[in-house]
Amino acid sequence: MRLIVIGGDAAGMSAASQARKRRGQADLQILTFEKGDYTSYSACGIPYWIGGLVDGPDELIARDPAAFHDAGIEVRTGHEVTGIDLDARTVTVRDLAAGREVREGFDELVYATGASPVRPPWARTTAGGVFGVQTLGDGAAVNAWLETTPKPETAVVIGAGYIGVEMAEAFARRGLRVALIERAEQPMSTVDPDMGALVAESIRKIGIDLRTGVTVQGLETAGGRISAVVTDSGTLPADIVVLGLGVRPNSALAEAAGIALGASGGLVPDLRQRVGDGVWAAGDCTEVLNLVTGRRMYVPLGTHANKQGRVAGINIGGGYATFPGIVGTGITKICDLEVARTGLSSKEAEAAGYRFVTASVDSTNRAGYFPGAVPMTVKVIAEQDTGLLLGAQIVGRTEAAKRIDAFAVAIWNRMTVTEMTALDLGYAPPYAPVWDPVLIAARKAGEAL
Repeated sequence: MRLIVIGGDAAGMSAASQARKRRGQADLQILTFEKGDYTSYSACGIPYWIGGLVDGPDELIARDPAAFHDAGIEVRTGHEVTGIDLDARTVTVRDLAAGREVREGFDELVYATGASPVRPPWARTTAGGVFGVQTLGDGAAVNAWLETTPKPETAVVIGAGYIGVEMAEAFARRGLRVALIERAEQPMSTVDPDMGALVAESIRKIGIDLRTGVTVQGLETAGGRISAVVTDSGTLPADIVVLGLGVRPNSALAEAAGIALGASGGLVPDLRQRVGDGVWAAGDCTEVLNLVTGRRMYVPLGTHANKQGRVAGINIGGGYATFPGIVGTGITKICDLEVARTGLSSKEAEAAGYRFVTASVDSTNRAGYFPGAVPMTVKVIAEQDTGLLLGAQIVGRTEAAKRIDAFAVAIWNRMTVTEMTALDLGYAPPYAPVWDPVLIAARKAGEAL
């Protein structure tokens, strides 16, 4: 049997590895096509590479093509799949270096093409110094530009989501003057406005010029290089620009082949990651089921991609596995500020039709008298009628954000906030107050019901 994998990053290579683990080379040939030059790397680590916190790119690569070859998986980098014929069971592949196309047959196919960056018309320029930060090649290009002559002194990051705030910090660490532009009224719009205000305050305290409620209208260039960003509230000088405007599912090939897409434009796999007869999909090109609302949504994250790819590979290899869905957990940092969320925000709960209460508490990461105790804010959202935990958000510093995992597990298991107050969480003064902030927030939400 021949398995072809389209896409050589998290989802695709997880699928290939699991399929190989369960079926020997005599039973299964695996061929992977990757448009870029790298496989199995951490895109999430790119801002920390650019900011000088980690070395790269080698440090961000989990397994290179040679390692996969040794494991019995053939990987062809620099090869772009340009067509899929499900009836003939073939794919058309372009060798980007040689400029020629070939057709390859398959018995099983994994579609793991990832996501494509959002690029409005004003962002489409051939001028140097304008970047997305999605692939390892993008990270290398940003680093190379930072070393050009004349060296960039001013950076503008457009979009204050996860990548945007991380890249703003990275540029600040490199000594650039940084402006961070966000069209919404707050950074990190996945958290509620009161929590977003805490994030905004921290961003400004480290010297980043955060501008919210601002719309970008265009880019100015000079001598083939970016020179400024034009907004509805003024023009900002820029020697380098990063576009953090979000991504869309890279699903054009699938759609052209007749594979059904969901409302977001992503593929809609079943619980086993199937999208057709012998056709599987995983990663940022797919929709996922939100276990809180019961609705499908688009959430491109490496954690989901690895899990989905693993599930697809197990099933291709003759086993049985499912990917049940997500609860919407996310986490990031801006310098020493940690930001985390899980479940639904207030806006999302309202859109889903819930009647709910919210409760916020200010606490500390350790016993108040213990050295290193610093404040954190925890917010909980619970269903009015049942007390069911719907969501939680945390903004704080040391040892704050990973507490979101307790809330994520509680949501996954459909716990009420009252049930949460009895959780047997660990306590010692160096690690938590006697009442952990998780428990305090749950208790306060219970009192608000």
